[in-house]
Order: sequence, then structure tokens, then C-alpha cells
Amino acid sequence: QVQLVESGGGLVQPGGSLRLSCSASGFNLDDYAIAWFRQAPGKERERVSCISSSDAGSNTYYADSLKGRFTISRDNAKNTVYLQMHSLKPEDTAAYYCAFPLGPCSYATEYDHWGQGTQVTVSS
Repeated sequence: QVQLVESGGGLVQPGGSLRLSCSASGFNLDDYAIAWFRQAPGKERERVSCISSSDAGSNTYYADSLKGRFTISRDNAKNTVYLQMHSLKPEDTAAYYCAFPLGPCSYATEYDHWGQGTQVTVSS
């Protein structure tokens, strides 16, 4: 059974860091692209980042507003994709999800096998 599970969320002060994990079961994650999304209450879901499959070079993509603060990476040995977040701001508060893009990161518009999400709260 294909499953993605997010973890690593929590409460962090402004300026702090968190690393989110997206762990896969039922398949080899390195064969697939993975995207991270977030959704804050009352706001639309936003794609944060995407990493292509290992065969495609593990190329990384970021929302323009987040470049330089967030880093996506994969650890194929652990079958996990990470989202390292630095210099967190209150506006980064959201539920964060990972999912499969149904196409390359560069132009995917549909996604599947969403995880249950992990909550990130940035507050003093």
C-alpha cells in the first residue's frame, strides 16, 4: 500500500528552524518526485517545494517567496524527503503536506497520495 506520512511539525519561535519529514511506505521514494504543500486556515493550499526523482536529477523547485529559507532534499536510504525550514515567520504557520505530483515538478498540476499533514506553528 502506497502511503506518505509527514512528521516534524511543532511550535517554534519566529526566526527558528524546523525540519519536516515525508516518509514513504510501499514503494521506493527515489523513483518519484515529491512535493510539499501548506495550507493555513482560511487560505488556499500553496505548493511550497518539489523535488524530482533521483533519475531526473533530484532537481528542486521552490515557491518564489520561500527561496533561500526552505530546502527540500531526499534521503533514499531512509525513503524520506525532508523540508528544512529556516528563519521561520508567523505567516509560515500552516498544516504542511507531502504528495506525489502527477507529472514533472516543473509543470505538475495534479497531485495524489496526500499524507495526513503536520502542523507548523510559528509564534512567540
